[in-house]
Amino acid sequence: MFKLQTVFHILGWVICGLGGMLFIPSITDVAYGSNDWKVFAEAATLTGFVGVATILSTYTSGDLKLDFRQAHLVITLGWILVALFGAIPFLGMGIGFTDAVFESMSGITTTGSTVLTSLDSLPPGILLWRGILNWIGGIGIIAIAVLILPFLHVGGMQLFKIESSEHSQDKVASMMKTLLFLTGVYATLTGACTLIYYVLGMSGFDAVIHAMATLSTGGFSTHDASFGYFKDPWLRWVAIFFMISGAIPFLLYVKLALGNARALFTDVQVRGFLSFLALTSLAMAYWLTTQREISAFESLTLTTFNITSVVTTTGFSTDDYTAWGPGAIGVFLVLMFVGGCSGSTTGAIKIYRFQILFTFIRAHIKRLFLPNRVLPLKYNGRPLPNDVPLSVLAFLTVFMVTIALFTVVLALLGLDIVTAYSASVTAITNVGPGIGAIIGPSGNFEALPDVAKWVLTLAMLAGRLEVLVLLVVVDPDFWRT
Repeated sequence: MFKLQTVFHILGWVICGLGGMLFIPSITDVAYGSNDWKVFAEAATLTGFVGVATILSTYTSGDLKLDFRQAHLVITLGWILVALFGAIPFLGMGIGFTDAVFESMSGITTTGSTVLTSLDSLPPGILLWRGILNWIGGIGIIAIAVLILPFLHVGGMQLFKIESSEHSQDKVASMMKTLLFLTGVYATLTGACTLIYYVLGMSGFDAVIHAMATLSTGGFSTHDASFGYFKDPWLRWVAIFFMISGAIPFLLYVKLALGNARALFTDVQVRGFLSFLALTSLAMAYWLTTQREISAFESLTLTTFNITSVVTTTGFSTDDYTAWGPGAIGVFLVLMFVGGCSGSTTGAIKIYRFQILFTFIRAHIKRLFLPNRVLPLKYNGRPLPNDVPLSVLAFLTVFMVTIALFTVVLALLGLDIVTAYSASVTAITNVGPGIGAIIGPSGNFEALPDVAKWVLTLAMLAGRLEVLVLLVVVDPDFWRT
């Protein structure tokens, strides 16, 4: 058995940090005159106590060092523990254990599926806590995607490994510096989004929560109508801009801040992502104008917002796009798989994997009629390492098989096939709303049986950890010395 003391010491700091965050909605409830501040104060005290106790009981002198297996375990247990402790305020509000954990996991994985109703009348603290869960989940996955997954060779992420010194101390210092830059960029974009939302007419409270949900591509709203509550089309275009901002590799923002503006506009992943969004939105807007008596601008706003929301796995909605017809349902079901760029807050498959897959298939087809030709693979102007296409193919295979297995399980639990399939897809891709009358953009997940909610909670975790990280931890060989 490998050493777990370091793992739990780091997890103690994570839990302690979460306890500190819980004081924020408590203070908010006090400011708004809501008695629910006690729920958050008690949750913060309990969480902080457990965190401090874990830190002290696992303390050792010397530098913290994580090996391959310990890093996997920190990632997996960290997400689970944050979801469990994050559920405490929901329990304090009288929400059942299953729904509380589902809502918390949905928030921290930036999925945005919800079991709560009458959001407009909920206390401000609980609405803010949902937004905070989205926000910390967003920066959490950025940090993991940039600093850890590339070294674990998950789904081709080794392609984005950051170069650093070979000395352990220099590596830690470099990673901490990068994390601080990433957090600064993330906070700055969130602040800018909040300010613009407020200037365009949102209340300060709505602006803060929707900005956190937008940049994290999490999608939790303060209203049952989601972003459709806000009728100003320019608010929706601002949301489109910042959803796209959350879906772009955050390391490119760091490079931009350091004076390398060219990196943001020459990255093949960003160009592919933006081109896909533009072409899909324009095509869908043209189609919608032929189906409805609405102006071209209204159609473009409607389609661009909802397509961007689904592709970036944000999950906001301004209209029930499943009511647009069978063709629209098919399009949005496919769009759920796409995702944004690597090193962003988005879920799903992500653009770079499609690009690598296309490059690999194109080369393979050429080899069928030119078997002796040497065809070096390149991506973003650089040679593609031999293990990357294999990693991408392995990820895509496991991803699709996982969706199929969860669909079968949900169908066996009594869900109709449309609900079962779309629930599996939306949970694993971390999109939020599904397809159909029950869990579509106009519904939520409250009506599902508790066992189905636990299945989807696991699916959200698997999707956020890109499936393979979770599979590694449950492999028996992982635990052997």
